[in-house]
Amino acid sequence: MATYLGLVNNVLIRLREAQVSTVTQTTYSTLIGTFINDAKKRVEDAYMWNALKQTITVSTVGGTQNYTLTGSGQRFKVLQVINNTNDYELRLITSNDMNQYTNFGTQQNGDPFYYTFNGIDSNGDNKVDIYPIPDGIQSLRFDLIIPQDDLSSDSTMMLIPADPVIFAAYALAAAERGEDQGLASSEAIQIARTILGDTIAIEASRHYENDSWSTV
Repeated sequence: MATYLGLVNNVLIRLREAQVSTVTQTTYSTLIGTFINDAKKRVEDAYMWNALKQTITVSTVGGTQNYTLTGSGQRFKVLQVINNTNDYELRLITSNDMNQYTNFGTQQNGDPFYYTFNGIDSNGDNKVDIYPIPDGIQSLRFDLIIPQDDLSSDSTMMLIPADPVIFAAYALAAAERGEDQGLASSEAIQIARTILGDTIAIEASRHYENDSWSTV
């Protein structure tokens, strides 16, 4: 894994700029740090990276339908939701279906089989409704892809592979300052996309269930 400072210096070298001892040492290194975080977001969103997999466990309370996925943020992707207590998978349904189940006819209480997303809490974490409304304590396992927070300190380690982020950040920097005897921004973008595709292909060989991705 690469540090925030290491990523910034890697891009600076490719731009034929002097390396720095801290990301915020100069105005330009600070800009490159911003490009690193922009590129990181794009690469994170392009694929279901194994390094970003996390599990959030929710313990139900009898009579309570809405639960917070603490630490999920808002950019996560769902891999699977499992009832650990009774060993089955919950199914995602629409908000309209959840409203009908909850409000039309006789409300059911028991083992939850369905879930839908319903709002966020004050920390920006998503909340889910489940149905039937649980009648006791059960353990629900949410397997998610949760992007890493923006890199901030020099020593912060980035979780996803470094090369796609470095070349995507370089492409952003090349576009920002224009052609100056280096790669044209269009060429840099194409190289970044090729490297992203190659990196995803390597990881996909170990996780064949994740067969879709997007470009930066």
